[in-house]
Amino acid sequence: MSLLSFLPTFIKSQFFEHPELPSTDCTGKTIIVTGANVGLGKEAARHFVAMKAANVILACRAVSKGEAARADIEATTKRSGVVQVWQLDLEDHDSIRKFVRRAETLDRLDVVLENAGLQAIQFKLVNGYETDISINVISTFLLGFLILPKLQESARRFAIQPTLTIVASDTHYIAQFPERKAEHIFEALNKSMPSPMERYSTSKLLEIFVVREIAKLAPVDRLQVTVNCVNPGYCHSQLEREMTNRLVSIAKKVVARTTDVGARALVDAALKGPTSHGKYLQDCKVRKCASIVEGNGGSQLQSRVWSELGAELEKIQPGVTASVGAGGKIGKE
Repeated sequence: MSLLSFLPTFIKSQFFEHPELPSTDCTGKTIIVTGANVGLGKEAARHFVAMKAANVILACRAVSKGEAARADIEATTKRSGVVQVWQLDLEDHDSIRKFVRRAETLDRLDVVLENAGLQAIQFKLVNGYETDISINVISTFLLGFLILPKLQESARRFAIQPTLTIVASDTHYIAQFPERKAEHIFEALNKSMPSPMERYSTSKLLEIFVVREIAKLAPVDRLQVTVNCVNPGYCHSQLEREMTNRLVSIAKKVVARTTDVGARALVDAALKGPTSHGKYLQDCKVRKCASIVEGNGGSQLQSRVWSELGAELEKIQPGVTASVGAGGKIGKE
């Protein structure tokens, strides 16, 4: 989809759609939100606390900033003893492993909302991958696959339907993704960056491919966990923190949603339930994905992305794909 054809849909969503919080009572639920010290993650966590969640874990790289967020959330919701701050650095695979080991000690886990992400402005490798791909794709799914068994255990023990939600973006509609023509997609992604927006859009497109393939391989009744992805819309967040472009600042003032409104969409997705398994959500509704996903050749490209990502994750954590099923099979037989 070209930028010009994307704009009408974008404007309609930003100005005429108004995401609302679900009426779900979160009593007893334990919820993890990554990137929760600022922006959308912090506001989503605030909503969960206000909705009576038993435990809300703020997963943050800087614990001190997480503690400041905790104090603010407690002050506004008038609830104490609910919010915890855990250290998580998506640039450090050992930090991800340590975080998951800690999560495994929880009595139950109902929701993992993977909100943390970034949009880099310069080409740089992090752990051998271009920054956006490293954080938004590799580390995001390393965390997701490692923590999935805990969500499945909670499903069995408490007869619940946990959810793993990935924060995607409507920018996937404008991703050109030329690297799909290369022999090895992830190798091609590590060689150059056409533009910051193109690379960010591609990283979000890859997230959607993976979420859809998980649902294709594992129906929700077999996986025992709902896996979905959500677009919060263009918001006043910290996503573009590395950018100093004046046009970006002007666009935010004119078009951007508040973080509170954007966070409502995240909360809705995290609580949407089994009907949203494998779906892309926007404005609290299931939406069609870009034609590169749902059009001719989309299914084959999706399978290829899944296969190549699995190979990359196996290099980082041998056996990690076995935690979601060997040989392309996911979940419990």
